[in-house]
Amino acid sequence: MQKYNWNYPTTMWVGENRINDITLACKNLNISKPLLVTDNGLAQSDIVKNTLLILNEGGISTILYSNVVGNPTGTNVNEGADSYKKNNCDGVIAFGGGSGLDVGKAVAFMCGQTLPIWDFEDVGDNWTKANSDKIAPIIAVPTTAGTGSETGRASVILNEETGVKNIIFHPKFLPSIVILDPCLTVGLPSKITAATGMDALAHNLEAYCAPGYHPMADGIALEGIRLINKWILEAVKNGNNIEARMNMLTAASMGSTAFQKGLGAIHSLSHPVNALNNVHHGLSNAIFMPYVLTFNKDVIEQKIIKICDYLKLKDRSFDGFINWVLDLRKKLDMPHKLSEVIDEKDFDINRLSKMALADPSTGGNPKKLNENDMKIMYQHSMTGELFK
Repeated sequence: MQKYNWNYPTTMWVGENRINDITLACKNLNISKPLLVTDNGLAQSDIVKNTLLILNEGGISTILYSNVVGNPTGTNVNEGADSYKKNNCDGVIAFGGGSGLDVGKAVAFMCGQTLPIWDFEDVGDNWTKANSDKIAPIIAVPTTAGTGSETGRASVILNEETGVKNIIFHPKFLPSIVILDPCLTVGLPSKITAATGMDALAHNLEAYCAPGYHPMADGIALEGIRLINKWILEAVKNGNNIEARMNMLTAASMGSTAFQKGLGAIHSLSHPVNALNNVHHGLSNAIFMPYVLTFNKDVIEQKIIKICDYLKLKDRSFDGFINWVLDLRKKLDMPHKLSEVIDEKDFDINRLSKMALADPSTGGNPKKLNENDMKIMYQHSMTGELFK
């Protein structure tokens, strides 16, 4: 029987207004001067200003780094690490959506390394090159319900020189304390709520369909999908519904917890268009979802039927599930085709297909893939034709 290594998440403080406990989180980790990493938009928001005030009143002197961009870059990480060292910080608060969380975790990692970040790409045992003793403690505070980066052991960082999104991995990327406060997601616009929610769905769905033996991941992924099915439309339509926000935030963390089992071609196809065409990651995942599912049909059909049973869908078949996905996207006003968000002249299918095949997510796809498979799935996503 094949051997597997299971690693599950960390300390999580969950509930309304738990951001008020952030000073206690710092003290628990012996952090007296954290670097708070976020994006510029959030840095101007009340939720960041209030967080800084809470920390200050609790006697925690906080340095702010807020140059993080939507598809975060190696430059963001290097700047953040420089700020960390210059100000003699002793911990990181990663604050925001996937970008802020990914950069924050990477800064905590890189502030003590001598090798460039790209030497720690999630390939083989690259992570063992790191000086583990020099990794700073991390507190993660998500403000979107999508990436689940707060329970992940990796960051996705764009290498500006190659144009490739690299997955940087180390076990200590996993934050020591996570604060899940639904109040921080209340102001999220409906379109971002929808896109990040579909990202969370993609994580849970691909984790469940990935090959391998991991019943804990499967169980968490199934329940994550159920929570999204129940709450995503309410969270989008009524952003002030704290219960909906809390359940979506939980489902996002569950997706990231589950996908250590693996992801698949939804993410493989997404990462290149995120890097080269600057398409939002959750939006691209939503677009690619039915094309990848129908491409993989012959090896995932029974698993998909189990999802139908768990969701208690009226049509508990593979086609019934695809129709559920298509209907959900329609209700969320999501595009059906990639050509609705990328102009044909900007679509370099050969380069994208090569990048997709090389993406680390490819290895978790239920079907073994080649470059032509990637090209075919891209073509279908552009024309809107699902695989029969």
